[in-house]
Amino acid sequence: MDHFRQNGLLVAGIAVRTTNSNGKAMKDIPQLWNTFMVNDIKSKIPSKVDETIYALYTDYEGDHTQPYTIVIGYAVQSSANIPEDLTVKSVPANKYVKFTAKGDLTKMAVYECWEKIWKTDLKRTFTTDIEVYGEKATNPTDGEAEIWIAIES
Repeated sequence: MDHFRQNGLLVAGIAVRTTNSNGKAMKDIPQLWNTFMVNDIKSKIPSKVDETIYALYTDYEGDHTQPYTIVIGYAVQSSANIPEDLTVKSVPANKYVKFTAKGDLTKMAVYECWEKIWKTDLKRTFTTDIEVYGEKATNPTDGEAEIWIAIES
């Protein structure tokens, strides 16, 4: 497992509050991705750092079995001029462990990677975990996404 330190990120996008219980996240997260794509959220975000899409799992009420917020968006240089209907989340620098989801990212590849993460004995901080959809995710039906899990230093 790759351990690394990531500098802070400022991400602007759309968000939903959800939970992994009762299959709620299995409905909410695909709906949020659909809204992100159909409503062309990308075009509404000024001062993007690059084309990488980030999915932040943040504001945990406890561990992964408790409610949390997911934000899907782009890293931005500043929160200036971000439309009011979008969410801006600041992610402080942190230590992470990197996992990689490979395969059909639109189906179960990412979820199956999360299932492995939930079974680990990592000392997670439950601050902000991050899915990173960079160049290797441009073909989402046969791609790779990184999942960064925040851990104790």
